[in-house]
Amino acid sequence: MAISNKIRNFMEQGSWIRKMFEEGISLKQQYGEDNVFDLSLGNPVVSPPEEFFRELRRIAEEPIMGMHRYMPNAGLPATRAAVADQLFVETGLNFKSSEIVMTCGAGGALNVVMKALLDPGDDFIIFAPYFVEYQFYADNHGASCKVVPPDDDFLPSMGAFRDAITEKTRGVLVNSPNNPTGVLYSFEVLAELADIIKEKEREFGTEIYLVSDEPYRRLIFDDIEYPHIFRHHERSIVATSHSKDLALPGERIGYIAVHPGYEDREELVDALVFCNRTLGFVNAPALIQHIVTSLQSVTVDVGIYQRKRDFLHNALIEMGYEVVKPQGAFYMFPRSPIENDVQFVDELKEQKVLAVPGRGFGLPGYFRLSYCMEDRTIEGALTGLQHALSKYL
Repeated sequence: MAISNKIRNFMEQGSWIRKMFEEGISLKQQYGEDNVFDLSLGNPVVSPPEEFFRELRRIAEEPIMGMHRYMPNAGLPATRAAVADQLFVETGLNFKSSEIVMTCGAGGALNVVMKALLDPGDDFIIFAPYFVEYQFYADNHGASCKVVPPDDDFLPSMGAFRDAITEKTRGVLVNSPNNPTGVLYSFEVLAELADIIKEKEREFGTEIYLVSDEPYRRLIFDDIEYPHIFRHHERSIVATSHSKDLALPGERIGYIAVHPGYEDREELVDALVFCNRTLGFVNAPALIQHIVTSLQSVTVDVGIYQRKRDFLHNALIEMGYEVVKPQGAFYMFPRSPIENDVQFVDELKEQKVLAVPGRGFGLPGYFRLSYCMEDRTIEGALTGLQHALSKYL
């Protein structure tokens, strides 16, 4: 046996996106790339903003002495200060660089947060549908995730949330705008979540952290203002990345921000820095830290994604699909016309359209479509989506 049974089981549970990616390669080889319409991956085709390339050229032509050397494990002081300044602009809270830790993307950030907070046997609460690797992240640190079901609008069931919290709950993890639904948690939803957390903290005499995974924070549509968690709970932590807002997923750059009003923030940040080092990340990549220092107020053209959303959503509704209109990110989560979402995704595959079944996100009966693709891919998928649906109407 080459690998552990646990990892083999985890690979099977978390393989849906990878499986569709591999099947997409096979289908493209068989039918030609232009005849297969892959809406399964959240890998944006939008290029980074021009400001990124300008800064990249500048730093290549005018290198900073020692720019590739080791640095404080929390990251470059100038980069952390730039992040803190931008968070002040967005939240009105007086963030300092000492409350920021630069990380290897949001995935690295979440692992650092969980390592710092969790003892074996503890749990994080997550909300379905969810990014499947949350469960694996918690397991990395001897803990587990409890899943709370959604209502019909993909918002948390508050009664189930209240019942899920125990004395072993160390964190509540939200993802807004959500992958895979694109749903945004409103100010009112976050306020209710925070009220329940505080109620349970008093009941159990514990501290429970509200953690927000928000790489899609700046991909918000219809002029909606993003509701930050920091307004609702002092024990709050943001884990995020520039993978989506600057279209830099391959650069693995993100950060952790700790509420500046949390009284034990110094100890918490020290723990985050320690875990950033001992998990093997050491520090976020130096070159990309230098570049994003001046890009904290820059974002890709969100209008591109809003236009793609409107096109695909309108087309799906016209066909007869039931789908909640996303408020952000670049995913859509239609209801499968049959209970077995895997069977329907297989039907789509027969039509040369690739999607991901909802059970890959902890919510069977749906499927995820990504619209961060070229327009021709989205447009080309419509015929297959229509034909697959027509078999069950």
